[in-house]
Amino acid sequence: MKFVAARPFADPEAAAHKLLKLANAFEPVQDGRIYIEKINWPFLTEHKGSVTEYSAGLKLAIERGWLWMHESGTYVKLTEAGAGLFA
Repeated sequence: MKFVAARPFADPEAAAHKLLKLANAFEPVQDGRIYIEKINWPFLTEHKGSVTEYSAGLKLAIERGWLWMHESGTYVKLTEAGAGLFA
């Protein structure tokens, strides 16, 4: 019998917090923009999150007003509420 290890980002709340930490660590470019690949690439490769976990975390962060995503989906901005989590 094989046991599967618990995934650290299976909870969307944990995934959202990791995405916020990645966004906060990145120096925004023009007008506070954080290009989406600056948070999705580390989440998926370095932290071994899945696409489903990434999507759920990003959706939760946007719903709670921590991140704002441009309609094109190419960049996000850390909102005051999101930045307040690190104050």
